[in-house]
Amino acid sequence: MPETIICLGECLVDRLFEMGQNSHNAHDQWTDYPGGAPANVASAIAKLGTPTRLVSSLGQDDLGDWLVQGVAAQGVHCQIQRVATAPTRIVLVERDETGDRRFVGFSHPDPAAFADAYLTAEWIDTIKFTGVNYLVMGTLGLAYPTTARAMERARHHAQQAGAKIVIDVNWRPVFWPDTAIAAETIRAVLPTADLLKLSLEEAQWLLDTDSAAAICQQFPNLQAVLLTDGGNGSTCATHQHQVSLPAFAVANVDTTGAGDAFLAGCLHQLCQQGWSSWQTPDQIEAILRYASAVGALTTLQPGAIAAQPTPEAVNQFLASHVLT
Repeated sequence: MPETIICLGECLVDRLFEMGQNSHNAHDQWTDYPGGAPANVASAIAKLGTPTRLVSSLGQDDLGDWLVQGVAAQGVHCQIQRVATAPTRIVLVERDETGDRRFVGFSHPDPAAFADAYLTAEWIDTIKFTGVNYLVMGTLGLAYPTTARAMERARHHAQQAGAKIVIDVNWRPVFWPDTAIAAETIRAVLPTADLLKLSLEEAQWLLDTDSAAAICQQFPNLQAVLLTDGGNGSTCATHQHQVSLPAFAVANVDTTGAGDAFLAGCLHQLCQQGWSSWQTPDQIEAILRYASAVGALTTLQPGAIAAQPTPEAVNQFLASHVLT
């Protein structure tokens, strides 16, 4: 069955330190997990049962091989550009005692030194977009000129093929060599999105609002905005409706990838129910509830991809939990 979703962008290693440990003195008190927002979303969607493809760039190294094997094991079709001159990215992730994570840096001090900064437009030209319903991209690649051009090329091909454009803001200052240009650069691509996902903090930083409805009205091409607020819940706004739901109360172990899993749950439901699901509040509420369950389950184990639930686990969770 052909892939209905392409996730494009970084695939990397999350070096997750033990809860309460500092990356500067933890020595060997860490575990490596596959990660990167586009890879997380692709893996979660595939595990839920929707055919998905990951387009990314990795180093020609053992870590790159390990990541491809790990993501492919989730059922994702991988189309990976391998770069001999730059390594696969390792992100250092600290967690506090509640499981909340903080990205503190990389295995190399230069954020542009890694293979995901060198995804090329020429590689994108080899990708077939025929039959793809959704192209999902973050904004971290915009920090690197080569990858930014590749993302623009991918948007063009996807739109020509009739695919919807999904953008996840995923603001991570540590990825940007020049944070001063980040907001303007990210805002410039938002008008191309059909579906925009961002956190409350990202909305306030980037668009000076905490209103999903206001964001939807600001960009006429946008058909839906997903606004997440961690344990406080989520909101979806369209040009006709706005629906908010609280989060499921769970005992977090690691919140890495929870937002990615939430987005994956939404996209899986859209593929099941159709894009027209945004038209009624009841359908929007059902999508948010399902996505919230996927996100909540992902926080119960360490690692963004390792913790992602099966559809059976999601259904069991929904049958036994109520929103707080």
